[in-house]
Amino acid sequence: MNEEFLEAELAMAENSHPEELAEEPITEWLYDPADAEREEIGLRGLIGTVEVLEEDVIWDTR
Repeated sequence: MNEEFLEAELAMAENSHPEELAEEPITEWLYDPADAEREEIGLRGLIGTVEVLEEDVIWDTR
């Protein structure tokens, strides 16, 4: 996975507005809002990890 892919996935998760979906009847849900929030949190963690690893590579090459 690269950072651009993770950024795109995070943008999709942020734009999904799970809080609005929670106001709809459960039978209308295409996905569980809690799952969307967990995915967004996971993506943010992955992006943070990629950024740390990229910083380590920069420091190792100096």
